[in-house]
Amino acid sequence: MDLAELARHTGAEVNKYYVGLGQTAQTVPAPDEDIVTMAAAAARQIVARHGADGIRTVLFATESGIDQSKSAAVYVQDLIGLSAATRAVELKQACYGGTAALQLAAGIVARDPQQRVLVIAADIAKYDLDSAGEATQGGAAVAMLVSANPALAVLDEPVGLYTANVQDFWRPNYRSTPMVDGKLSIGAYLEAVEQAWKDYEGRGGRGFAEFAGFCYHQPFTKMAYKAHTRLLELKGVEPTAARLYADLSPTAVYNRMIGNSYTASLYVALLSLLDHAEDLTGRPVAMFSYGSGAVAELFSLTPVPGYRAQLRTAGNRAAIAGREPISYENYRAVRDFALPEDGAELTVPAVTASPFRLTAVSGHSRIYGADR
Repeated sequence: MDLAELARHTGAEVNKYYVGLGQTAQTVPAPDEDIVTMAAAAARQIVARHGADGIRTVLFATESGIDQSKSAAVYVQDLIGLSAATRAVELKQACYGGTAALQLAAGIVARDPQQRVLVIAADIAKYDLDSAGEATQGGAAVAMLVSANPALAVLDEPVGLYTANVQDFWRPNYRSTPMVDGKLSIGAYLEAVEQAWKDYEGRGGRGFAEFAGFCYHQPFTKMAYKAHTRLLELKGVEPTAARLYADLSPTAVYNRMIGNSYTASLYVALLSLLDHAEDLTGRPVAMFSYGSGAVAELFSLTPVPGYRAQLRTAGNRAAIAGREPISYENYRAVRDFALPEDGAELTVPAVTASPFRLTAVSGHSRIYGADR
C-alpha cells in the first residue's frame, strides 16, 4: 500500500510519511501469508542454491510468533524438506532476535565447522488502526546460511552490547498489536547506539573511519538517520545532510518500500546496501541491531572476494516490484480478516502467489501448502 493511500484516509500531508518517516509504502501480507510462508519462501532459495547437506540447525527469530509452544522453525524445516536430524528453535527479543540467532549460529559453526546453520528472521509489523505506528507497518523475511567458509561476508570480532529494562515497546499475550511509547522508544534507541558503540570501542573494535558502510535497524528509515547523527556527533564528525545521505541512502532503498519488518529489518538494510553500493570486498560494514525493551548489539561483517556473484539483486527487486498495489479499502479488508480464536474450522482463500501459503485452520492447527 502506497502511503498516499493512508494519507488519503487520515487527511495527513503525504510528505509526513514520505519525508518525515522516510517511508513511501508498506507491505501488507495476504490473508494466506504469515511468518512461516514468508520464511519458507526465503529459505527455499538458499537450499536450492547451496543444498541442504550439513544443515543441522534452523534458528527462527520473530516477534510475530504463531504459537506459544511450537517453534515456527519446525514448520519451515518440514516445508523446505530438511532432514529430520535437525534442531529447530524459535528466538524472541523484539527486533534484535535475528542478530541473536546469527551470533548463536556462529558459535555452533565455530564448535563444529562441518555444520551449517540456517538463520531466518521473519516478521509482520502491525499496529492499531489510526495510530501513529500505522504508517510504519510492513513485513518481510530474510534467510541466512552460516558456515565456516562464507561466500558473502565474514562475521568480525569483537561486538558491543547494551541492555536496559525500558518499557518503550511491548506486546502482552492478550494483545495482537503492541503497546508503544514512541518518544521513549526513539530515546532508548539513540542511547543504545551510543552505549553499544562505547562497549565496542572498549573491547578493541575497529575505528569509526574504517567502516565502508553503516546498517541500522530501521523501524522507519529516518530512524537510521537519527541514529547515525548521534554516532557521528559522538565521534566528532559533523552530521551534514551530504554525509548522512552518502553513508545511509544505499541501506534504505528496500525498507522505504517494504516498511518495518522487525527482526528482518537490519538484514533487509544489509541486502539493500550490498545491492546498491560499489564493490565492498574486504571493506567492513558496521551493523547496529536494536530490539525494544531493550537489547542492542554493534558488530561488523566484511564482504569476501566474489561476494557479488552471490547477490540476488534482480530477484530482490522483482519481489518488491511484483507486489500488487492495494487501496486503503482493500488494506482494511485484509486487516479485518482474522483466523479463528475458538478452534473453529477455516479454509483460507487463496490469494498469494508465493510458493507457500496458509491453506486452512483445522483441529486448532495451521495447515500449510506448497507448490512442490
